[in-house]
Amino acid sequence: MSTESRLNKLLRTSPVIPCDYLSRFVIMSDCHRGIGNWGDNFLKNQNIYSAALSYYYRHGYSYIELGDGDELWENRSMKEIIATHSNVFELLSRFFREHRLYMLCGNHDFIKRKQKFIRCCSEYYCESQCCPQPLMPGLCVHEGLILQNRVSGQSIFLVHGHQGDLLNDTLWRFSRFLVRYIWRPLELFALNDPTSAAKNNTKKSAVEQRLFAWSAKHSQTLIAGHTHRPLFPEDGASCYFNCGSCVHPHCITALEICNNKIVLVKWSVQSHSDLSLHIGREVLAGPSSIP
Repeated sequence: MSTESRLNKLLRTSPVIPCDYLSRFVIMSDCHRGIGNWGDNFLKNQNIYSAALSYYYRHGYSYIELGDGDELWENRSMKEIIATHSNVFELLSRFFREHRLYMLCGNHDFIKRKQKFIRCCSEYYCESQCCPQPLMPGLCVHEGLILQNRVSGQSIFLVHGHQGDLLNDTLWRFSRFLVRYIWRPLELFALNDPTSAAKNNTKKSAVEQRLFAWSAKHSQTLIAGHTHRPLFPEDGASCYFNCGSCVHPHCITALEICNNKIVLVKWSVQSHSDLSLHIGREVLAGPSSIP
């Protein structure tokens, strides 16, 4: 199925979240949380991510995760991922309890749509209290989401961005097999996975062109992840945005929506004038009015 038909179908069937001028959303993608081993790409940025998420929680944002939040191609056990990053999932559960968490699935965690995953996220074992604690019982994971302004009727369509990619969409089980049993071991020898849009500039550009073309054809504001490359168009250039990823070498990137404005930000370790370190937020592009 083509990108055109896949996105058209999702646009018709995705749940709609009403919003207004006072609504605040932060959008992140591609955390690839793992099990704490050498293949866990999230480890190096987990403190930056936790600090950023705490900031957004305190400031009243709703958190939207655009897919590939957990690395379920390389790893089989969601429970082990939760146990490894229990502090992160405890923070996510705070958003969930206040109805401020929206989670989409990507190609690496497409399995999240199954009931088995929902059961895994119902509770976790709290080490400090030595007993199970509620986590995100009844969590619903979607493939697409629509933010629609109550007043203007304008909408923003959110997807992971792998839709229509043969290897990462239709043949995702085959690609998972390749990653789990072939490319993951070969990464030790610095060989890149050819199925990954994030590690292949040719595939990355092809994905971006398909998403850009669909957005322009339908005059529909579109936000995606998948390529790991942040994208914030110049005013009037297009309606396609990309929030980047949480596994950049030294930072994470995100899109913020506040007061009907959208902005691309970066969170990283920064230094004060006295050379002490802190985790800080930097605006990379925007703010821009939502098209």
